[in-house]
Amino acid sequence: MKKFEEVKSLVAALEADADKFYNKGNSAAGTRIRKGMQDLKNLAQAIRLEVQDTKNKA
Repeated sequence: MKKFEEVKSLVAALEADADKFYNKGNSAAGTRIRKGMQDLKNLAQAIRLEVQDTKNKA
């Protein structure tokens, strides 16, 4: 459950940069969003593997 909370926290942290990129045209914010999305992808994969492992052990 800890990793799921990290996902929620990461998405909330990216919200401000998304606003800057999409509404204000700040390209540096776009770079931060891309990095954050890559981190989110890796975290989501880790959660998938953890869930699959837990499911298989049950």
